[in-house]
Amino acid sequence: MFEPGSSQAIKRSGPRGSFDLWLLVALVGLASVGVVMVASSSISVADSEHLGAFYFLRKHLIFLSLGIVAAGLAMRTELKLLEKYAFHLMLLAFVLLLAVFVPHFGMRINGARRWLNLLVTTFQPVEAVKLILVIYIASYLVRHRDSVETRFLGLFKPVMVAGIIVLLLLAQPDFGSATLVIAVTIAMVWLGGARPIFLFLMGLPLMPLLYVAATGESYRMKRLTSFMDPWKDPFNDGFQLTQSLMAIGRGEWTGVGLGSSVLKLSYLPEAHTDFIFAVIGEELGLAGVVLVIGLFGLAVGRGLYLGLKGVEVGQRFAGYVAFGVSLMLAMQAIVSVGVNLGALPTKGLTLPLISYGGSSMVLTCAMAGVLLRATFEINRALDARQMATRMPAAVAVPDANVAAKPREAEAA
Repeated sequence: MFEPGSSQAIKRSGPRGSFDLWLLVALVGLASVGVVMVASSSISVADSEHLGAFYFLRKHLIFLSLGIVAAGLAMRTELKLLEKYAFHLMLLAFVLLLAVFVPHFGMRINGARRWLNLLVTTFQPVEAVKLILVIYIASYLVRHRDSVETRFLGLFKPVMVAGIIVLLLLAQPDFGSATLVIAVTIAMVWLGGARPIFLFLMGLPLMPLLYVAATGESYRMKRLTSFMDPWKDPFNDGFQLTQSLMAIGRGEWTGVGLGSSVLKLSYLPEAHTDFIFAVIGEELGLAGVVLVIGLFGLAVGRGLYLGLKGVEVGQRFAGYVAFGVSLMLAMQAIVSVGVNLGALPTKGLTLPLISYGGSSMVLTCAMAGVLLRATFEINRALDARQMATRMPAAVAVPDANVAAKPREAEAA
């Protein structure tokens, strides 16, 4: 078998997975833009609080580093493990949301109970709940595929789970995250094959609840009225939106220059968090706005495309996870950008991977890691399909040679 010209069996490698390069480029690009813009937008805030010019930048880099570690762990975790413990993770999500109401453990900041006191830092449970919800709904769609597609009651459980989460978020209160949970749940179930009429009937009871939640508090009504006409009261209720619009208007085509924003100098509230997009518009102009939106479009587009491929090749859980994470990033970005542009009422949602944040940055990076892991497993399944289609042709050649030998012997 070792003589020249002898045939030898060669071990064929199995299907190989790969992380989607374009998705990775988009995510890294968004995080890089975030580092630069947090440095630029937070200097005046840190100086006004006598914390040092780069205080928020240093903390942002620490949280981003922790987020990269979380993303790396998520990228190395098989999705079947998350699918196996989806129900247990959902129970954990309920515990976390209830924990904010425990005295001394839950923290009240600006009138809202959204944070947990971890002694060394604070933690916002809703950021983890977003990822857990995606995992749970994806696992449910895999396990109850036929029921979701054909029966009205097949939608009851995921909608009920989302409804409980929404009630707990409204009790904090966190109207922005509650709206996000409803939108992502409906979109995921629809992509899972549910009939639109079933979704409409199931979501009908939630509409009065959302109306009451939106109009039940005076500050929410002020947000709605100021959103309709911010210039009516530009120094009070409409102050945030008017400052944001002026910042974006000053940017014009190419911006006033990185670091040269005027509105971030104690005029624009939350310049490094909720309204960082306005600072991008002022300093980088339309070019910077198009860059940021383009990176989000690339990330979300690749996630949805590969999610569809995953469903087609039988990797349904990975496909639904890709759908859910992509939709979560897309909708949060749309809300954040819409608020800065005056297209939506103020919701208090940060711009994913760009705004300054602690738990939001770490958990968003973890969510991005899960999305990348989903693309890895989908690409592995695609490679396995390609190998299966090539294998019959590879086997046919030796079979033809074997069949030719008896004919040669007969001719001799």
